[in-house]
Amino acid sequence: MKRVTIDVGLLVLAAAGCRVENAELQRGANAINAADLAQRIQVLAADSLEGRAPSSPGEEKTIRYLVDQFRQLGLKSGSGEDYLQQVPMVALTADHNMTLTIQGKGKATSLTYGDQFVAFTSRVAERTGLQGSDLVFAGYGIVAPEYGWNDFAGTDVKGKTIVVLVNDPGFATGDTSLFKGHTMTYYGRWTYKYEEAARQGAAGVLIVHETAPAAYPWDVVKDSWSGPRFMLENPDNMSRAAVEGWITVDVARQLFQDAGMNYDSLKARAAQRGFKAVPLGLKASLAVHSTIRRSTSHNVLAVLPGTTRADEYVIYMAHWDHFGRDTTRQGDQIFNGALDNASGTAGLLELAKAYAALERNPARSVLFLAVTGEEQGLLGSQYYATHPVYPLNKTVAAINMDGLDIYGPMRDITVIGYGNSELDDYVTEAAKAQNRVVRPDAEPEKGFYFRSDHFSFAKVGVPALDPEAGINSVAHGEEWGRQQRDEYTAQRYHKPSDEYDPHWDLSGAVDDLRLLFRVGYQLATNPVFPNWRAGSEFKAKRDSMMAGAR
Repeated sequence: MKRVTIDVGLLVLAAAGCRVENAELQRGANAINAADLAQRIQVLAADSLEGRAPSSPGEEKTIRYLVDQFRQLGLKSGSGEDYLQQVPMVALTADHNMTLTIQGKGKATSLTYGDQFVAFTSRVAERTGLQGSDLVFAGYGIVAPEYGWNDFAGTDVKGKTIVVLVNDPGFATGDTSLFKGHTMTYYGRWTYKYEEAARQGAAGVLIVHETAPAAYPWDVVKDSWSGPRFMLENPDNMSRAAVEGWITVDVARQLFQDAGMNYDSLKARAAQRGFKAVPLGLKASLAVHSTIRRSTSHNVLAVLPGTTRADEYVIYMAHWDHFGRDTTRQGDQIFNGALDNASGTAGLLELAKAYAALERNPARSVLFLAVTGEEQGLLGSQYYATHPVYPLNKTVAAINMDGLDIYGPMRDITVIGYGNSELDDYVTEAAKAQNRVVRPDAEPEKGFYFRSDHFSFAKVGVPALDPEAGINSVAHGEEWGRQQRDEYTAQRYHKPSDEYDPHWDLSGAVDDLRLLFRVGYQLATNPVFPNWRAGSEFKAKRDSMMAGAR
């Protein structure tokens, strides 16, 4: 009888604990609402913030607003007294008055900046360039021993300029035995192409742009790369290729024709194992003149302290920055970045409000991290991940928000990189509570997993979640949902037209934020540390990190 009495007592305590937890979950979820979210987006996407460029008057206004909001919610500074982590940056602004000249085979071609090519340098130097640099077609520009792939085998490209394809061979062929088939790997990202070119000692690297494998039109390349390029202050930048850039596919076709070759034939060969780089018999010349400006940008950190495991942290994050203002443009010059990412930053504040509304803080601390420089290459999150304020082996997980749902309630929610970590289970449980399902990335070929701030944490081993709005609209169905996403990418992504629209239906964003609140709350109360799944390239770092903690 005594044993039965104890068990009943434990059941009563467990039931009471569940009631308390459910009440707290409801209390936090109720604090999130569409009206406040809309108001925050409008503030962050206003013309007065001038596109929220790092190290600009727009940054000063943005971080002041964020700090004021966190203070009003009663959250503590996550870094000293001012809520800020300084991020040292250098900005290079290339003079657009440049011409890329290609000579050889008895012909000279001058290419026009913006319409036919975009070029820049990652070297912190006022003047750099190419002078009669041999052009070599290096396929996808990939060295991947684990896939048995080396586009540079038997070829020395030191001092030469390589022409490479975007994405990777699996996308081009649809062959699931090549890399990850239709799903882009990191080898397919432009960031990797430039990194590998530097390792090979190339003087220049030109990526051929095609809309399908790049996942965005040429205008996005032109707009994204034509302003100041921010980088973390790093002496290693001088080891990069002297010139990095893009050319249109039409330019590539003409250059290959001038070289007596066929672009499509060589592209097909480049997607086959054993491909060897091909000298084009052409030479490239280009002078890049850059203005250098060193500055300090800022991440904003606010903390809700935990109760019994306050030294362990769950991170919510969103990037506050966008592309600022381009005074060379006719008409609208401000890149307001309303969806990308005033919406995610506003969502970060709504989640902070939800946690502040709780009667009792969860066991673990919750860090709200608004990062800078995402649009310039994940710079703010990279800086935090490599200069963490709180130990990475005490960081439970990171939850990223980059563009909220503006199209109303969805029957699903997307997890970019689904299958990578045990965080998927938390999302699945939270989605089930809303009678929704979890959908893997519908467009894995676009490499979204490598394009937002969660990736900075994944690279250092911290399990990182990148949720995205669903596609299957409750009111209009899945086809309509896809059409809305495609229309945004084609018409407003990284353009001045990404502005707040009062017709947005933010009820779906509220659903998603409430779901993410539940995920974070469970992570903050559950004593378990989630991990990457077996086979993930990030698991070894996490295992090593946690073994060191023990």
